[in-house]
Amino acid sequence: MAERSFKREVEKLRIGEGEEFAGEGILAVTKALLQSGVSYVGGYQGAPISHLMDVLSDADEILTELGVHFETSANEATAAAMTAVSINYPLRGAVTFKSTVGTNVASDALANLASGGVTGGVVIIIGEDYGEGSSIMQERTHAFAMKSQIWLLDPRPNIPSIVAATEHAFELSEASNTPVFLQLRIRSCHIHGRFKASDNRRPKMSLREAMENPVRNLDRIVLPPASFHHEQEKVNKRWPAAVEYIEEHKLNETFEGTRDDLGIIVQGGLYNTLIRTMERLGLADAFGKTDIPIYVMNVAYPLIDSEVVEFCTGKNAVLLVEEGQPNYIEQAINTVLRQRDVQTKLLGKGMLPMAGEYTSQVLRRGLVLFMAQFDAGWQPPEDPMHLVAEFISKIENHVPERTPGLCIGCPERPIFASLKMLQEELGDFHVSADIGCHLFSILPPFNIGNTTMGYGLGAAGAAAFNTESDKPAIAIMGDGGFWHNGLTSGIGNAVFNQSDALTIVVDNNYSAATGGQDLLSSKGGADNRSTRHSIEKAAQGVGVKWTKTVHTYDIGEMRAALRAAVAAKKGTGPKVLVAQGECMLNRERREKPIFSKAVSDGKRMVRDRFGVDEDTCTGDHECIRLSGCPSLTVKPNPDPLRRQPVSYVDNSCVGCGNCGEVAHEAVLCPSFYKGQIVFNPNLLDRVLFRIRRSVIGWFQNGTEKRRLRLA
Repeated sequence: MAERSFKREVEKLRIGEGEEFAGEGILAVTKALLQSGVSYVGGYQGAPISHLMDVLSDADEILTELGVHFETSANEATAAAMTAVSINYPLRGAVTFKSTVGTNVASDALANLASGGVTGGVVIIIGEDYGEGSSIMQERTHAFAMKSQIWLLDPRPNIPSIVAATEHAFELSEASNTPVFLQLRIRSCHIHGRFKASDNRRPKMSLREAMENPVRNLDRIVLPPASFHHEQEKVNKRWPAAVEYIEEHKLNETFEGTRDDLGIIVQGGLYNTLIRTMERLGLADAFGKTDIPIYVMNVAYPLIDSEVVEFCTGKNAVLLVEEGQPNYIEQAINTVLRQRDVQTKLLGKGMLPMAGEYTSQVLRRGLVLFMAQFDAGWQPPEDPMHLVAEFISKIENHVPERTPGLCIGCPERPIFASLKMLQEELGDFHVSADIGCHLFSILPPFNIGNTTMGYGLGAAGAAAFNTESDKPAIAIMGDGGFWHNGLTSGIGNAVFNQSDALTIVVDNNYSAATGGQDLLSSKGGADNRSTRHSIEKAAQGVGVKWTKTVHTYDIGEMRAALRAAVAAKKGTGPKVLVAQGECMLNRERREKPIFSKAVSDGKRMVRDRFGVDEDTCTGDHECIRLSGCPSLTVKPNPDPLRRQPVSYVDNSCVGCGNCGEVAHEAVLCPSFYKGQIVFNPNLLDRVLFRIRRSVIGWFQNGTEKRRLRLA
């Protein structure tokens, strides 16, 4: 069950020649794939292109009608390896995943693909997760493109440019026998716009035709001596062919200005931010008409030397807007200009910061510095937004950081509460963390987790601690990471090397962190997927002897299982504890519409809620420190003789019961209570309500009378 459904939107993919397509960037990319005659599409979900996988899944019927094969890959390496069919056959293929972490996983397959070269066009749609909205280490795809010689397109963030780049990417790939990266930045994926559509095209060759007419070409296999020829072919044949195609079809763009002494070179993906910043400085208007000429690199790699030289010649100075580090483009352009004896000054890093996202505020500072140095008569206009930004920067240090955390009712919260209680009992353990929602456990209030090395590498990250100790290492991974590569690189590796480590597999039924996509172990059925495969049985299948599945909300059983696992005798091999509990976000998405419809139909429905008795609460807030649920907060103490605020459960509570379980297992105060909200109550509900209200009221009145007598 994905984060959202695109069943309605995908019908737009059927429109034909001359019709206007309106929609989100991800949907437009899918339409461009179909217009390009793609034969197969695969990938692995991850921000910011998770929605692309969801759109493709929802459009499966349309893809099938066109003869396009689609599948969700086990991981990014699987997706990249799919493109092998384009090496020998004129089959166009596209795969998609998050960069740079996904590119790292896929690197072996991509390097082999780039070495052997392709016959059919191959486009790797990369979700470039760099900058303020990122969730990963700050790296760029550019380095990988250069390493393996994969052309890198970075189109301007508007729908027509993105669609054109997608279609040109296949043509460029085939013209140069080289795979192409299509880089989609976070904002590009979610912009909306319009373009004139073309008819969808069936693949020139079907997959079945290729299977029934196999082609074998030793020159395309990465094996000596062919592999040595590949390098020469890359430089002497494929590169010139790519440059010729890029020049001929004008993939890069030049926007002429009103002055010819200065210029700006910018990566395509940064164009919108640049032109908006220039508008604020009075150097351009909202429609892109600019005073300073701009050369837009919609192709970030390879660099087109002739275009750069033509743009820079005759100018006093050119500002290069290249986000991130190292400054590959700046180094390359400087080399070209010096070799061609072009004396134009190139300024990049220094005017602009070496690292970090180039937001409008960052570009404003760089442009002001650039103009001040090369146009003494220019003065920046007063900008109200600039004043706001300056004010914000001054108060930054006084505002506490808002760290990410688990959702309300998250089934992973009781796991870490149990682990925290275990460490209070037995001392600290080394905990090897993993990628996913569960990584939030490293933050307060749990403060659990020492390292994280990659998706599904939680157990592998603790592999070195396979030694004599009273405390085994503990590793954590999610069900997504387990099926991604954790089963082999983590669990299988631990079995082979006779490790005594404990691995906790958080099984929440979905690839939750990427939007709630189905997995092999998902409990729900799927028409075009095989699900309901046991994680515990898979671990047993590679040789794990000690396995146990526990429901996460049962903290008592969870604590007992953890204690038994870490106390097991040495030499018994790895332990795998499967902590099972459905992702609350997906559960709410699944159940809320059903619940709401039942209520609107007049059916009797009951919803659990939890609360804290203000008179019983001691105000020590240990429950909050062991739970961390956002719905569990504090409010002023109603007792005038006590100053300590009391705990309080607000209306966002989803009734998971974790707070009460924690309070009970940690032997805290008995102040938590469970209540029920009844919708469309029947006659019995109403009678019981009146009786309870009368009895409770009688006791309350008696207590109040005694209090007044004592007063």
